[in-house]
Amino acid sequence: MSHSAAPLPLLSRKSQGLKGRVRVPGDKSMSHRSLMFGAVARGETVISGLLEAEDVVNTAKAMKALGADVERDGKGVWHVKGVGIGGLTSPATDLDFGNSGTGVRLAMGLMASTPLSARCVGDASLSKRPMGRVTKPLAQFGTRFDTSEGDRLPLTLHGAADARPVTYTLPVASAQVKSAVLLAGLNTPGVTTVIEPVATRDHTERMLASFGAKIAVVERDGARHITIEGRHELKAQTLDIPGDPSSAAFPMVAALITPGSEIVIENIMLNPTRTGLFVTLAEMGADIAYENRRSAGGEDVADIRVKSSNLKGVRVPPGRAPSMIDEYPILSVAASFAEGTTRMEGLEELRVKESDRLAAVEAGLQANGVMTHSGRDWLEVHGGGAPGGGTVVTHMDHRIAMSFLVMGLAARIHTSVDDSRFIATSFPGFTELMNGMGARIEAK
Repeated sequence: MSHSAAPLPLLSRKSQGLKGRVRVPGDKSMSHRSLMFGAVARGETVISGLLEAEDVVNTAKAMKALGADVERDGKGVWHVKGVGIGGLTSPATDLDFGNSGTGVRLAMGLMASTPLSARCVGDASLSKRPMGRVTKPLAQFGTRFDTSEGDRLPLTLHGAADARPVTYTLPVASAQVKSAVLLAGLNTPGVTTVIEPVATRDHTERMLASFGAKIAVVERDGARHITIEGRHELKAQTLDIPGDPSSAAFPMVAALITPGSEIVIENIMLNPTRTGLFVTLAEMGADIAYENRRSAGGEDVADIRVKSSNLKGVRVPPGRAPSMIDEYPILSVAASFAEGTTRMEGLEELRVKESDRLAAVEAGLQANGVMTHSGRDWLEVHGGGAPGGGTVVTHMDHRIAMSFLVMGLAARIHTSVDDSRFIATSFPGFTELMNGMGARIEAK
């Protein structure tokens, strides 16, 4: 898919009850990391269930350009023959990360402590997003950056030949920044420490440990102190990636707000740093049950049964934001069908996502007749049902597009989105999966 092609508007109509058992794509966070860690491990890492969306495929291409042997076989299983810690080499071409902030920021960390040079580029949306939050801590290792105005892409990274270990306290809760610093520590002699005052997603720590990294996490003075010893080889792994909870959020909310629905979403990863939306929906009165609980790849996994429910407005505390930062757009849609007002706080991170997500969500709600109030880091959604009828400007943001297509399934009138091409960055086959359950999503 070319992001420069003509827009693909979609429309969603009021639907009858959704039914069926579905599987959403593999977890995006684990997919990116499995490719990167496999690229610097010794031996061959074998990955099944990888999210084969553009963001992740761009990470695979980047790891190949940096010297790893990355191939997909005919069964959809990926094989990564790693080059070992410190084995990455300067790519012959630009590393194009498309729409993926996770891909580029983690890759910058992975390259930061190895003496190579690489030019990182992205699409129009990614090129608007600030990279200073990552380049500043990585510069402490001795890495140099030539960035575009405003610390944005395109940028050229010059990895440190003699990297110095750092101790870095995160100024804002960000799993991407934490991960970039820890990955820079992989090829840095000595101990690198990240101090995290507010806990964020811990996929990096869990997966590095499973690859054999010398990583430790301790709680001290109310903060997480994460240490990693550099220059220890990682060992190749065989991984089965479970379903992405951020992707599961869309059929889940669709079933909750569409009367007469009952669906099962299979094989979903339940890492506690990722389930803030599930907790919030339960507080709102959602009928959600977890079945067939098990463990896979160091993560808790379950099948999730969801039935249509009468939701009630709640206050979502700011401390929950790191565990559901990508889910506020779809939570806002759920809130528009709840009884009463839902107030979400601690949302400043949404201002620097693929779009200013907070502004984009509020504009989409208002375009469809939903009353809202907002501030710099909070949003109130007044429920009672969405009238619909509006066209939502997605700003090339996949989660905005999917959220408002879900809204249309229960709105009084249909809803439209101006462009759906970017859905493929995280959820290839979204429309087909939803329509297979009985949704009515169609080309406009």
